[in-house]
Amino acid sequence: QEQLVESGGGLAQLGGSLRLSCTASGFTGGISVLTMSWYRQAPGLKRELVSTHTKFGHAVNYLRSVQARFTISRDNANNSVYLRMNHLKPEDTAVYFCNTFINASNYWGQGIQVTVSS
Repeated sequence: QEQLVESGGGLAQLGGSLRLSCTASGFTGGISVLTMSWYRQAPGLKRELVSTHTKFGHAVNYLRSVQARFTISRDNANNSVYLRMNHLKPEDTAVYFCNTFINASNYWGQGIQVTVSS
């Protein structure tokens, strides 16, 4: 059974850093054949796409607000994708979700809370 599990969230101070991890299991071929993404959802707001790392090795940040602060990366050998978040701001507070889409199905992790205090 396909599964995504996030870890690494928690509380950070303004200007601090966190690294989120997402470990995949149950996917035929592992994440090497998957495009992996991070989304986030703040209270009362829609879920938004933060960053994507394609199976071809291209990393894209979709939010202007995280440019130069967030970096997505992957380790295919460990079936893991990461989101390094630097210079955190209170507006980064949200539940962060790991995602992949394959065979017409969307797969989500359970989500992990990131809270940035000022």
